[in-house]
Amino acid sequence: MTKPILPGEVAAAVIDPTAYAAWEPLQEQLVWARANAPLAVAENPTHDPFWLVTRHADIMAISRDPQRFANGIRPTVLTDRDGEALARAATPGGDGHLIRSLVQMDAPDHMKYRLLTQGWFMPKNLRIVEDRIREIARETVDHMLSLGDTCDFARDVAAHYPLRVIMDILGVPAEDEPRMLMLTQQLFGSTDPELNRGREAVRSAEQVIAMLHYVIADFENYFRELTADRRASPRADIATVIANATIDGGQIPDRELAGYYMIVATAGHDTTSASTAGAMMELAKDPALFARFRDAASDKAGLIEEAIRWSTPVQHFMRSAKEDVEIGGQTIREGDWLMLNYVSANRDEAVFADPFTFDPDREKNQQIAFGFGAHVCLGQHLARMEMQILMEELLPRLKSVELAGEPARVESVFVGGLKRLPLRFEAA
Repeated sequence: MTKPILPGEVAAAVIDPTAYAAWEPLQEQLVWARANAPLAVAENPTHDPFWLVTRHADIMAISRDPQRFANGIRPTVLTDRDGEALARAATPGGDGHLIRSLVQMDAPDHMKYRLLTQGWFMPKNLRIVEDRIREIARETVDHMLSLGDTCDFARDVAAHYPLRVIMDILGVPAEDEPRMLMLTQQLFGSTDPELNRGREAVRSAEQVIAMLHYVIADFENYFRELTADRRASPRADIATVIANATIDGGQIPDRELAGYYMIVATAGHDTTSASTAGAMMELAKDPALFARFRDAASDKAGLIEEAIRWSTPVQHFMRSAKEDVEIGGQTIREGDWLMLNYVSANRDEAVFADPFTFDPDREKNQQIAFGFGAHVCLGQHLARMEMQILMEELLPRLKSVELAGEPARVESVFVGGLKRLPLRFEAA
């Protein structure tokens, strides 16, 4: 069977950071793909061919099957041909993973490492830190209101609140939070000239890899010192768990140790920031919606779940087929590379009625922004709790809110969301 090939404009859009920043034109390409070529090959001069998976059902099927669709064989984030070659040359065994965290692991390593901290992020254990999260939320609201009647909500509020929460849980002192925020933005925003290490337009894979090497080295140096401290003086935090954990009878190897810290420290706040800003953008656009949810008695669960779907901060992950598999009427061959496009899945017309309408009243919101299956996001319950608490603390203290300028999204194929959200507001 001949592999279906995507039109050039669709293939180009899904690898283009500026397309994800522009958002609407990308959505048009994904709508076309879902309707006409929901599982087809993207060919671009700079990248190895890969299957673009756009339908919710197909992404769910692949996510349920980690035995046949692996994370560790090739990069789990889309990388061009030159970038992958450079990464393979620079990594142990040539595996191509600049970071080896839970995201890059397959069985049996993945579950061994995941279980080390999984209990911390379960709902019953998160209740222990709920009061502390609420305290941080109130401090965050106080800060926002102290700014006057305008702010950049993405920069001034959404970026800092979940950062403070996860650093508190991890055990990073407050004075180091700006460093963690900067490094996270440099890591996830490596293709955005406003956020990356060099604050420059990206013109080559060599440029991106070089910047990432510096960012990762900074993370590694920081967490090396934190590990030494927690081994000498254990505390009740996740850093102590990671620093003193054992795998197969020995301490976690340095590379995996750094990767573990980094996935908690970065994914633990940046994605929640994006969904929080996404929720506020829609409330600022719709006075009736804002009035409804500012009522302290309103159930905000639907608002939060819809904001997560609407924002879809993690925009894709890659998988590699370990054997021939039939998916969505197509034959995926062993060694084929696939992009699970969550942006597309979360607007799949077969799953979401009126997918381009922000609707907090969806009866069953099947968003998969957190992924699904063995690799479902470790911090999904924490993210929901953080958003719930912030909305409970913030919205009743506002009389009105509206856009004060044009929002802007991050130029990134991987982790996206709003980098600017100018708001004008009146305190209650």
